[in-house]
Amino acid sequence: MRTDVNKINEQSTHDELTEGLMIFAGATSKDFKTGEWRTNTPIFYPEKCKQCLLCAPVCPDSCIPVVNSKRDRFDYFHCKGCGICAVNCPFGAIEMVEGQVPMKKEVTNG
Repeated sequence: MRTDVNKINEQSTHDELTEGLMIFAGATSKDFKTGEWRTNTPIFYPEKCKQCLLCAPVCPDSCIPVVNSKRDRFDYFHCKGCGICAVNCPFGAIEMVEGQVPMKKEVTNG
C-alpha cells in the first residue's frame, strides 16, 4: 500500500498510511525539505577549510556538494544537523550551533 503524500493531513486511519522505511521511487527524498527537522545547524568557515573534502562523503544526506573539486555551501533544505561533518573535519572549519540558523548566516567562499 502507498500513501499519496498530498493527502497525508487528511482524515485517515493509521492502517491507511504507508509503512515506514520503504522506498517506492528513486530520488523522492529530494522532494521533501527534511532540513526543517534540524535542531542543530552546521556553519562552514572557509578560511579554516583546507579542501580535504573529508566532510562530503560522510554526510548521510549528501548535503555538502563538491563543485570543481571544492566543497560548496551546505544544502540546508535537506541537512538534518547530525554533526558527522563537523566531527570529521580535522581543521575545525565546521561548527555545530544549536537551533535553526538562517541560510544567509553561513559564511561563504564567494
